[in-house]
Amino acid sequence: MAVAVCVTGAGGFIGSWIVKLLLARGYAVRGTSRLADDPKNEHLWALDGAAERLTMLQVDLLDRASLRTAFDGCDGVIHTASPMHDKPEEIIEPIIAGTRNVVEAAADAGVRRLVISSTIGTMYMNPHRDPDAPLDESSWSDLEHCKSTKNWYCYAKTIAEQNAWEAARARGLDLAVVIPVVVLGELMQPSMNTSTLHILKYLTGNAKEYVNESHAYVHVKDAAEAHVRVLEAPGAGGRRYVCAERTLHRGELCRILAELFPEYPIPTRCKDDMNPPKKGYKFTNQPLKDLGIRFTPVHEYLYEAVKSLQEKGFLPKASATKVTERRSSPPQKQPAPVLISKL
Repeated sequence: MAVAVCVTGAGGFIGSWIVKLLLARGYAVRGTSRLADDPKNEHLWALDGAAERLTMLQVDLLDRASLRTAFDGCDGVIHTASPMHDKPEEIIEPIIAGTRNVVEAAADAGVRRLVISSTIGTMYMNPHRDPDAPLDESSWSDLEHCKSTKNWYCYAKTIAEQNAWEAARARGLDLAVVIPVVVLGELMQPSMNTSTLHILKYLTGNAKEYVNESHAYVHVKDAAEAHVRVLEAPGAGGRRYVCAERTLHRGELCRILAELFPEYPIPTRCKDDMNPPKKGYKFTNQPLKDLGIRFTPVHEYLYEAVKSLQEKGFLPKASATKVTERRSSPPQKQPAPVLISKL
């Protein structure tokens, strides 16, 4: 009998890739969704092994009993389900109470390890930290700063993760947390997701200029692989893992997009051209490299993201398109990535 793993939010951007990886490795996968027969999850049934080893369950994160049923008999749980916007009345309770329920239900079910998908927003939102000091496991966002800047998603995710660690310690649950940055790449799900919108506006002409900010990025396949490897590795529990490939200033991001897809009206000017380019926070992805993750270069996942947008109809193919062949390596030699991030 195949080892069972439950994935909450299975039909989401990262969740879909996690399900694909788990099925490819022979696991029996239980995916959760607010509606078990939601048409937004139909793409999961096309995955190899889905007919034999995928089960979709209707679960409400605020209903601990439904979570307990979903987790019963599972070796591990990967929790990715979360609303992602900044409407406090709609996200704070589902994120905080939902995550706490996942921890308690996993402990009740006796799972071997729980992996929670968090966000870099739980680390960098702190005006008091040294910007030259790398983000590490001790780095936490300042809750008052999150509130004053109305970053309610970061606020809720920070509280949820802190509560999860406290509850896991109290229950003796083996917990690990993967902390992705901006995730890009091929979309499996039929709907648009927040991180892909991050680049779409630069391709459609809706954004005439780019902002003076730096962000960290990672391939969605690498993010999914990170969650699965953290679940599997015997000694991987009990820590936080920053999942990031490199940092790009928004101007550099636009330059790469223009190089790959010159047919689109990608902006070339910064809204704030009076000040030097902003740098992000330093971090390290070495703990995930130690687990065998080999991060995909940025040119590859930006290419895949745009091609996916075209294929799914979110981005029309421009007329008089210049043919851009996909490269197995970046079009030009890139300097070693400086692992800094500010989202």
